[in-house]
Amino acid sequence: MGSVVTIAGALLVVLYKGPMLIKSPASPSLGFAFAQQPAVGTIITGTQQSDWVKGGALLAAKYVLGSLWYIYQAKVVAKYPAELLVVFFYNLSCVIIAAPVCLIEVPNSSAWNMLKHDVRLYSILYAGLLNSGFGILVHTWGLHVKGPVYVALFRPLSIAIAAAMGFIFLGDNLYLGSLIGSLIISFGFYVLIWARAQETNGDISQRGAKFSESSTESAPLLEEYNDSTNEEEHEPGTAA
Repeated sequence: MGSVVTIAGALLVVLYKGPMLIKSPASPSLGFAFAQQPAVGTIITGTQQSDWVKGGALLAAKYVLGSLWYIYQAKVVAKYPAELLVVFFYNLSCVIIAAPVCLIEVPNSSAWNMLKHDVRLYSILYAGLLNSGFGILVHTWGLHVKGPVYVALFRPLSIAIAAAMGFIFLGDNLYLGSLIGSLIISFGFYVLIWARAQETNGDISQRGAKFSESSTESAPLLEEYNDSTNEEEHEPGTAA
């Protein structure tokens, strides 16, 4: 039920906008500066609709593969609990894979001169240092400590955090759909965490009950063994 509530809140944030509640105090120029400028090496065409379809398909594939990656990485960290080395080789593999693709997609080296000291450069540095570096390190540590289910619980909550950060820093206005969806996501996230804690406590209590049952089953055997040894000690001539 917590998963259903969380997904419903995420869909509400994405699909329903509603009336504007609060106008953002931040300057909208910061958010529009990145939105109005094309990416590095991008060719402007009239196929925006096909780009949305491609982007949605790639995002869906990314999150499916990300879920499988969480499960596999949890097994790797369980056998090799060295988070820093795992993250280092992960980023190194990403560089080896992404470098040829980057050179093929943007063969013109002068296109990289478009990177100035603006929000685009800051976003690249943020994505590289915090997201690919520190963020993956925290995810790997969480997989080692709690497992893939606990780490995946925070994914829907990132939508609510993104809406709040956009309102504070990027000049996005606060709409009714974002507010209600964020509240639903937070409630569903709390239900998931509560259910996870109850499941963990239930497993511990079940293990304790099995241990107590096994101890009580072995108790009559110990009593019979003690009675037999006491009878042998009290028989005449056993001391000799």
